[in-house]
Amino acid sequence: MFVAVNLPAVFSQSKEPVIRKDVPLDSIRLSDPFILADKKTSMYYMTGTGGMLWKSKDLKNWTGPYKVVKTDPDSWMGKNPMIWAAELHRYKGKYYYFATFTNRDVKIDTVRGNVIERRASHVLVSDRPDGPYVPMKDPVYLPADKPTLDGTLWVDRDGKPYMVYCYEWLQNWNGTIEKIELKPDLSGSIGEGKVLFRASDSPWSKERDEAGNIIPNKVTDGPWLFRTQTGKLGMLWTSWVFNVYTQGVAYSESGTLAGPWVHEKEPITPPDYGHGMMFRTFDGKLLMSVHSHKEDKSGRYIRVPHLFEVDDTGSKIAVGKPL
Repeated sequence: MFVAVNLPAVFSQSKEPVIRKDVPLDSIRLSDPFILADKKTSMYYMTGTGGMLWKSKDLKNWTGPYKVVKTDPDSWMGKNPMIWAAELHRYKGKYYYFATFTNRDVKIDTVRGNVIERRASHVLVSDRPDGPYVPMKDPVYLPADKPTLDGTLWVDRDGKPYMVYCYEWLQNWNGTIEKIELKPDLSGSIGEGKVLFRASDSPWSKERDEAGNIIPNKVTDGPWLFRTQTGKLGMLWTSWVFNVYTQGVAYSESGTLAGPWVHEKEPITPPDYGHGMMFRTFDGKLLMSVHSHKEDKSGRYIRVPHLFEVDDTGSKIAVGKPL
């Protein structure tokens, strides 16, 4: 999810970035960090909100940021779209770029005084992990009249690829996480989205209404699918506990996207950490990439990538110590 105070630095897509070398992970300011461990190139690739790319051989020192996206200015995205929560997926020999694109010049709705801009999850493709990533066949994956975000890839037990994404709370006031089937080459979507669960289904996410009553939080953010070594299907996702950015986990009783999804009662990571994903290092260690969410001395909220060890040998994951 985008943090407005970072907009000027994060979204200057028109200019070529200044490449820096040997940058420590905790010196990078990045929301929604996603890391692809690419065995073909023996390189780790990190992206996220802003759409830029960082590279590392050891997860400690990074080089970047690189501009890797080439969108179509004549598409619904416009000339210079915002890019949120980008992900990289290797699938059937190609590399796919799942991201949320926002065209701020197009307004699709106004709900409770909030103007909603044209925003949707979309997929680009490249033959290389470091791009360039370009559009495919279908110009639209999700409905133009709904704001969607944080799309991720999952191949379910039926062998079909799906995009799992959030339908944003700004319009429906009770955010959902949904799935939609993708074409075999991921070049478009098939059919309509189906709800997996709603923000209000969570036992841990909460907020206060205008009268001060405690109610379920309305935000769904950052879905990430995984299987434990016992075969249990789980999903990381993020919301809020009052003013604390928080990540939880849900598990599918059927072992498929169809669910039903049962939420753990307590969050899975420490307070003010969220939008996580998991990847396995080249030496076989399972890590979770998240960002911290905190206020600095000037009053600005900043987000920094972090890595945690994860144990997935049981039927449920356990988050360990930070790296």
